[in-house]
Amino acid sequence: MMLEPARFHVTETLGDGRKVEIRAQRPEDREALRAAIQRASPESLRHRFFAVKRNFSERKAHFFLDIDFVNHVALVAVANENGRPAIIGGCRYVVVEPGRAEVAFSVIDEYQKKGLGTALMRHLAAIGREAGLKELVADVLADNAPMLKVFKRSGLAMTTKLEGSVVQVTLRYPDERSGAIAQIARNSATPRYE
Repeated sequence: MMLEPARFHVTETLGDGRKVEIRAQRPEDREALRAAIQRASPESLRHRFFAVKRNFSERKAHFFLDIDFVNHVALVAVANENGRPAIIGGCRYVVVEPGRAEVAFSVIDEYQKKGLGTALMRHLAAIGREAGLKELVADVLADNAPMLKVFKRSGLAMTTKLEGSVVQVTLRYPDERSGAIAQIARNSATPRYE
């Protein structure tokens, strides 16, 4: 099955039984993304941006919002809160050179440690594999054990290098569509396309 990142849509059940939609980020998500940033704790913001940052320049906002789904892929997690959809997390990759992309994740505090980061990783990894990526890289603060755990459980070969307070993570895909990627595919919910 060919994944179409720009139309990606799947429902996941979290560890606490809540259902969330993981879908492609859309241009109209701007205000919902801002609201998610406002809900995040200072520690969560520091883990994501390496600083407590709630406001972004217009240029940086365009970077986060102008997604081409080729070199820049972004997924958001949406929960129903009081009858309204709310973005509660997201992930992205940005191709930094052919076959290699930098990844980033964020989950608001209330939804952490419920399997959402793992679900986001699983779907982003599957999209990256389908796009021909060979490896995913990330800089993670050394005290961000939950994110390091998500990467370790991704099923991809992981190497790390500590540089001061930052762990440089490299996740490598297997050469063929077997092993870890087949496991990722088996564990994934079936995506739907809009």
